[in-house]
Amino acid sequence: MMLESPKNGRRVLAFLVLMVASLVGLLLLPSISQDQNYHDFADQRTILGIPHFWNVVSNVLFVAVGVVGVAQFRRDAAIALLFLAILMTGFGSAYYHLDPNDQTLFWDRLPMSISFMAILAMAVEERLDSRAGAVLLWPLIAIGVFSPLLWRWTRDLRLYGWVQFFPCIALPLLFLLFPPKYTGTSYWLIAAVLYAFA
Repeated sequence: MMLESPKNGRRVLAFLVLMVASLVGLLLLPSISQDQNYHDFADQRTILGIPHFWNVVSNVLFVAVGVVGVAQFRRDAAIALLFLAILMTGFGSAYYHLDPNDQTLFWDRLPMSISFMAILAMAVEERLDSRAGAVLLWPLIAIGVFSPLLWRWTRDLRLYGWVQFFPCIALPLLFLLFPPKYTGTSYWLIAAVLYAFA
């Protein structure tokens, strides 16, 4: 992996150490099972024959954003994967909310895991080192895809929890400690607020 400067090399190494340490730290935690109360959603209404109506139809927005993003950003792998994952989240989440259970939840979590890891790789590319971000994209996507599969096979949510929450720790650190290479930081912040609200 060729890095842009020795300083960037140290930063990327520090990031990799944090990432690997947090993954290894998962082994120290007890297994985490899916709380079945998770499936009790606020919208219990059936409208037009669609159960959990607003939870289901609100996913049209994910599909729309995903379609527009994939059409516009096909040339950048990380961004294209992010928007493809958003598109698939729209379908996976709608499928899950039609009949909330562990089996359908897998199809909601799989594309979300890809989007979390794509965002993390993009932040590494922008804040630490562009080459490192491009190289880390595929291992991170592999971890993202594996995490809901592991949950499905073992009923243990630890790795999925890491995929969802490690970026929530790493991204603020990257944004606070390292200057952006591009404009548009405000869009990241808006997205973070919207995700926290959701």
